Amino acid sequence: MDYKIEILGRKDSYISQIMCEIRDREIQKDRRRFRSNLEKLGNILAYEISKSLKYEEVTVTTPLGMSPGKVLKNQPVIVSILRAGIPLHNGFLNMLDLADNGFISAYRHHTKGNEFVIKLEYLASPDLTDRDVILLDPMIATGKSIILCYNALRELGIPRSIIIAGVIASDEGLENVQRHIPEAEIYVGEVDMELTAKAYIVPGLGDAGDLAFGPK
Repeated sequence: MDYKIEILGRKDSYISQIMCEIRDREIQKDRRRFRSNLEKLGNILAYEISKSLKYEEVTVTTPLGMSPGKVLKNQPVIVSILRAGIPLHNGFLNMLDLADNGFISAYRHHTKGNEFVIKLEYLASPDLTDRDVILLDPMIATGKSIILCYNALRELGIPRSIIIAGVIASDEGLENVQRHIPEAEIYVGEVDMELTAKAYIVPGLGDAGDLAFGPK
């Protein structure tokens, strides 16, 4: 599969307004609205991703006759990186409501100065053998969390396809993911150019987990 990335926020659509609200530090003060915006973005991302999934033809019986149609051939597995991925996950489930689900924790453990390692401490997921996996991480900064989580998930079976979805990514993070998971399709709201010395995306939006659920 050729490397593919979709940057939805660069198209003229309602997603542009959602991205502005998600970034706006005044609007961010309302946690419920921030979570709601993440969920809305999940709805849209899920719809766009659904176009790349496989379908099969069926015949549906209506009250007045028979109608041809198409349904998903296989339900995907939606996997969220906790905790920031929860509102985004809810948005995906609004659209792909029959999908299977997985959850994995990943957090930064700071060692000295600006250095840190990503630690994984929880994983719950069905068998991923020959499944379409959608891995959610709102902020793809260095890409390390995505790569480590994907490698951990592969221990539960090799998926048929891997789709990565997020709110904002950095150029560096996308390049890192491309090197380590070249088969991935990636969908994000926007891509920012810069990372700080502490590996936070600039202009970004801040800490998505803290904004959604409060400081740690």
